[in-house]
Amino acid sequence: MDTDATVSERDRSSAPDESAKERSRSSRWRTPGSSRSRTPDSSRWRGWRPYALIAAVCCTVVLLVSTFVVQPFLIPSGSMENTLRPGDRVLVNKLAYRFGDEPRRGDVVVFDGTGSFVQGEPSGNPVTGLLREVGAALGVAEPAETDYVKRVVGVGGDRVTCCDRRGRIKVNGHPVDEPYLYPGDAPSLVRFDVVVPEGRLWVMGDHRSDSRDSRDHLGAPGGGTVPVDKVIGRADWIGWPFGRWSSLDRPTAFDRVPEPGGAHG
Repeated sequence: MDTDATVSERDRSSAPDESAKERSRSSRWRTPGSSRSRTPDSSRWRGWRPYALIAAVCCTVVLLVSTFVVQPFLIPSGSMENTLRPGDRVLVNKLAYRFGDEPRRGDVVVFDGTGSFVQGEPSGNPVTGLLREVGAALGVAEPAETDYVKRVVGVGGDRVTCCDRRGRIKVNGHPVDEPYLYPGDAPSLVRFDVVVPEGRLWVMGDHRSDSRDSRDHLGAPGGGTVPVDKVIGRADWIGWPFGRWSSLDRPTAFDRVPEPGGAHG
């Protein structure tokens, strides 16, 4: 028996194919979709992932703060000049009236005018409305058409009238000198005599000749007054532009106004 031939045959069959090795090695590097071909893209994404996460967290924090604590509010018109000018960003304190305090005479407030200044719910594209709400929450877009910024002139129970012999508005029979009015403006060219219902506010713009406010809605439900629970917050600071940084302090004009009971007496 030819044992050498048998052994030689066995050796040839068990020896690895060198060309197969080359093909296998080549396929590991060139096969589309292999783990090695995806490595550069995966590494690039892993490099950006921390920044994307930080950006998402920052946006979430800003939106939460804007929703519950302080919201930037873009002033869209000149109805509050010269106190507030178009393009100003005010910071609205949403906690000002959350813990038992209520709006006071002289406060500058932002409120939702739905049901008082605007009758009926506004209609529109919900996606566009959502994007606008996000932009308004960040102070980079105009607020909703139903949001207004005005000054509180009368609170629940007050009798607000226009005008005395010098043209001044009276609250509970007391004439009020208003130093914040736009230069040259009369306190009002519209005559009115209103008793503000409890839980509501009489509001007016500082630029009286360029403001649509409670006077323009005397015949509407509520007689032009705004529900306190529609107040979004109190405008406490001007945050932009930098040259107008300042706080919006409550004026002393209403300090001597008597309580409502004394006015009716």
